[in-house]
Amino acid sequence: MSKVYRMGEVEVHALRAVDLDLYAGELVVLLGASGSGKSTLLNILGGLDTPTSGEVYYLDHTLTGANDDRLTRFRREHVGFVFQFYNLIPSLTALENVSLVTEIADRPLDPEEALRLVGLGGRLHHFPAQLSGGEQQRVAIARAVAKRPDVLLCDEPTGALDYATGKLVLEVLARVNRELRTTTVLITHNAAIAGMADRVIRMSSGEIVEVTRNARRLAPSELAW
Repeated sequence: MSKVYRMGEVEVHALRAVDLDLYAGELVVLLGASGSGKSTLLNILGGLDTPTSGEVYYLDHTLTGANDDRLTRFRREHVGFVFQFYNLIPSLTALENVSLVTEIADRPLDPEEALRLVGLGGRLHHFPAQLSGGEQQRVAIARAVAKRPDVLLCDEPTGALDYATGKLVLEVLARVNRELRTTTVLITHNAAIAGMADRVIRMSSGEIVEVTRNARRLAPSELAW
């Protein structure tokens, strides 16, 4: 598939003939510099954007040409998102932020269970302002996984965090992938993070330039970055 943004008479080729399969339960890192097309690809995978040309499938469902209602249903039923910025509602506690998602999910985790999964069982009733950046990101992850998504899409989830806190967040994502068998796609410009993936997909100028499979996934604690 390809994605072209048109700005007046200027065309920006964000994706160029990308061909990609994702497999159930794997953890994939999309690696590349800013402007390489990672976020555009992630947004199309998650139904937040559509390709200019080409086909997108989820299992036996064709997403190409789907209207807004179908894409909204696809995102609600199958996809969880984790972004660089946490997007928590400041007037709600951690538990209430997660509960918002479980109210519209078909088969959700218990919100307290989701927060315990990310190591925040003791912070249920704290507001975002009472939590550190890493804790807020873990609430965002709990919110994303609480609806038991089949696919978890993470856009630079450690980008706003320091080294030690970033590793804690990566540990949580690895645990979610391992214990819930959630297909997880994590985009980053940090090559050291690639060691924790089953597969590493390197992108440049809107193209996939290399796909490698790690012989052994490293635990985030083993990463040197």
